[in-house]
Amino acid sequence: HPEVPDRLSRVYEGIKQAGLLPKLVLINASRADMKWIEMVHDRDYIQRFEAACSSGVNMFDSPDNQMCSATYETALLAVGGILDVARQVMDGTLDNAFCAVRPPGHHAEANKAMGFCYFNNVAIAATYLQKQHDIERIMIIDWDVHHGNGTQNAFYDDPTVFYFSIHQEHHYPGTGRVDQEGKGEGCGFTKN
Repeated sequence: HPEVPDRLSRVYEGIKQAGLLPKLVLINASRADMKWIEMVHDRDYIQRFEAACSSGVNMFDSPDNQMCSATYETALLAVGGILDVARQVMDGTLDNAFCAVRPPGHHAEANKAMGFCYFNNVAIAATYLQKQHDIERIMIIDWDVHHGNGTQNAFYDDPTVFYFSIHQEHHYPGTGRVDQEGKGEGCGFTKN
């Protein structure tokens, strides 16, 4: 399966081999406050995801989303780690950050898991920055080979978040056409 712990251990090893580890501040993730997750995801979806993990099933919403009993807690830590880092950047403790977390998040919709993604980490972080730190405008640059349908949909009608994706056309999940530019007040704030 492509979404495995080895994905992050290889990132860590690459950073270490490049001699960059001593220059970095490693942040241990804490569990996300549910209020931030509920600003992006439906409460029913969150409860359904938690119940699925507790029940011991190994798949959630689609065959892409293989999981175990620890997946829900791990997803909460992924979101929490990103929010912890965002807070530290905002309070000046850190100048900048890169968050290597799993599970990833840009395919997660408000009410559906997709593409190994359960919580939309970046959409939650953007919402957190707006609500907690009064950030008026945010730009999300998504450089994955796959289009971040969940992130685009979270802000598709929102003029305060510019979503820019440089995915490869016709790859999973088949979204992110050039003519998708946002709608309503968000028209012009999505660029694929």
